[in-house]
Amino acid sequence: MRLRTTGAAACAALLATAALAGCNRGSSAAGGRIGIDMPRTDTDFWNSYQQYLEKDLDHGGPAALPLSNSQNDIAKVVSNVQALTDQGAKAIVMAPQDTGAIAAALQRLAEKKIPVVSVDTRPDEGKVYMVVRADNRAYGEKSCDYLGRKLGGKGRVAELQGDLSSINGRDRSEAFAACMKKKFPKITVHELATDWKGEVASGKLQSLLAQHPDVNGIYLQAGGAFLQPTLALLEQKKLLRPAGSDGHITIISNDGIPDELDAIRAGKIDATLSQPADLYAKYALYYAKAGLAGKTFTPGPTDHGSTIVKIKNGLEDQLPAPLVTKATVDDKKLWANQLDEKKK
Repeated sequence: MRLRTTGAAACAALLATAALAGCNRGSSAAGGRIGIDMPRTDTDFWNSYQQYLEKDLDHGGPAALPLSNSQNDIAKVVSNVQALTDQGAKAIVMAPQDTGAIAAALQRLAEKKIPVVSVDTRPDEGKVYMVVRADNRAYGEKSCDYLGRKLGGKGRVAELQGDLSSINGRDRSEAFAACMKKKFPKITVHELATDWKGEVASGKLQSLLAQHPDVNGIYLQAGGAFLQPTLALLEQKKLLRPAGSDGHITIISNDGIPDELDAIRAGKIDATLSQPADLYAKYALYYAKAGLAGKTFTPGPTDHGSTIVKIKNGLEDQLPAPLVTKATVDDKKLWANQLDEKKK
């Protein structure tokens, strides 16, 4: 990883690696404590992310204030961040789901010289020290390519979109649409906006299936929110048929949670893209700690298999998100399989 060090020498050697077991937890040399806001705890993905955060913090991670939870409400993000800075936070880790409405809060933090790490989402405006996320356009493109090939380039697909006020929802939706138009023009795509809400997704999918019973593909932009409602609906409609059998609806998801991997093993869905909850937590804390130490980074390849890119309001570390299918679902490197191992 290419970087220029401006922080304390004692932390510099440790922060040059991706490990988080660096300077003494709570050490004044690190520049203060970190404030962390959880975006929500109503999906398996974000619950897993929180578990990884807490594990890293408990095992030599940087000093942090108690986690706050904004419950998918941008007003709570703003108030939580204000409370964290009032309590002395000198760096902030957040994951604003409404990426257009956080600009004013980011401006206030920049004026206070408080570095901000944004996880999973890229704010539309406002300075950030580092964005830690996967390439969400690649999610849409890979999902399109997989479905298009599996369907032989023709058919009808339901796309359960996320919140289109979020950069993630927009990136996945725009990339999926562009790919389908270019590579698979004979596939009809029905875009169903859901605001990342499982009940909305289920209701809209039910209406679509009533109108178009020939739907033969589904793209779930967030398995943590949409997987169980979708499977329950298909089972109720007697449309949940095993992969490889007649009438099976090809399903690809995004997240890589344990339930998705189990569904792939059972033949209920066909694939997912594994969004690295473990790496989101690890590098959120890593960059927050680096920000406290005054480090700077430059675009280019990192030492952890990702690429830092320049964005208009800062930098973004684009972490890898592999495609998971029946052939690779038991790969021990997948974070969801590591999570399962720890439970045994």
